Amino acid sequence: MEQNRVRIADIAEALGISTATVSNVIHGKTAKISDATVKRVEQELEKTGYIPNMAGILLARNNSRIIGVVMNDHVKYEGRVLEDGFVMSSLNALSREANEKGYFLMIKTTADIREIPVFASMWNMDGLILMGFCEADYEALRSQTRISFVVYDGYFAACSKVVNLTIGHYDGGYQAGQYARELGHTKALCLADNDLCMDKERMDGFRAAFAPGKALFWQIPALQKERSAYYAEHFRRFLNLHSTVVFAASDFYALDFMRFLQTKGVRIPDDVQIIGFDDTAASRESVPTLTTVHQDAAQRAKTALACLEAMRSGRECEAQIVLPVTLIPRESTRKMPCRTL
Repeated sequence: MEQNRVRIADIAEALGISTATVSNVIHGKTAKISDATVKRVEQELEKTGYIPNMAGILLARNNSRIIGVVMNDHVKYEGRVLEDGFVMSSLNALSREANEKGYFLMIKTTADIREIPVFASMWNMDGLILMGFCEADYEALRSQTRISFVVYDGYFAACSKVVNLTIGHYDGGYQAGQYARELGHTKALCLADNDLCMDKERMDGFRAAFAPGKALFWQIPALQKERSAYYAEHFRRFLNLHSTVVFAASDFYALDFMRFLQTKGVRIPDDVQIIGFDDTAASRESVPTLTTVHQDAAQRAKTALACLEAMRSGRECEAQIVLPVTLIPRESTRKMPCRTL
């Protein structure tokens, strides 16, 4: 048994580094060691079984390298928040960036903001990334925890010191409206489950670029069963609108409405064209593929971790960081045929 015991010297030799470096990583003295080296040592410790469970050592450190990611499990997700396209894309990008920087991600879903300080403190987290809560929740959290956090796509009516990583919502809507107009559309329908905050900015941008008074807005139910009933009830009305293009506040709603129309024999893009927002994986896999507004999940993940690192080091970050968006034309839209008299 003694002959098989792994020593610090064995770890150091396997990695080509000093025993002092390995010892410092084990005891959390990593201020002068690169993130890449820390990660290599931790992986080797786990692999060799020198430390069967790194959790104890991580929790004892001043720097646990654990980042908590908390999503609001809002009723509109119907218990499937982690299946949402935006959330999945965000988590995938965060996972890649965390692995690159040697962090561990811990994911939680909750509709109760009061659970977050306990969650973060219990695991001695280096920082938090929060999605889907409201302005009052974020402001309350600032007074309840000293752990640094950044917000994905928050909406703050008043000036705030909360670091918010948002995107050009209005600009994305504007690009979609301008593109629809350039394709030759003259009547549009806009879909969202509310006319507030980010969705309102997207709708306002579309309407401003498309044509004054030519883009009708429908506020659709957030829950699937109610939304399906709404579509069925208003289908004849939709046909009478003669809207040739639909702009939805998200890919989820764009694809949902596209599937409904297809069940009614409406051809996309021959009869009606559709534009979404987010550029989720589903938008690239649908038939036809969905024209949408792209937001860069990888760029946001990189920015989020950079902000958390800066705040942990005592440096300030901008409170509002607006990341760019770009329209991606795909098969659900095309140039309208010229009409002759």
